[in-house]
Amino acid sequence: MKNGVKDMNEQFNKEYLQLGLKIAYYRKLKGFTQETLAEKIDRSAAFIGHVEAPNIKKSVSLDTLFAIARALDVPAHKFFMFDE
Repeated sequence: MKNGVKDMNEQFNKEYLQLGLKIAYYRKLKGFTQETLAEKIDRSAAFIGHVEAPNIKKSVSLDTLFAIARALDVPAHKFFMFDE
């Protein structure tokens, strides 16, 4: 903790987890492998694996998230519809 503020990754653990699960859900719904999605957004399969892994906190830029949304043909806001 810096100056009483939690580290961003720690503060948003639940949101990172849910974001990764949403990406995995829509990727599978589309019938894509991690490799297929990675190729479509010019990233590595390991990157997609880290984003989707429930035990790894991997941040994603908005540019990358928008690219994922476009590749999966899903409105980007759907990735932020988190469960309580």
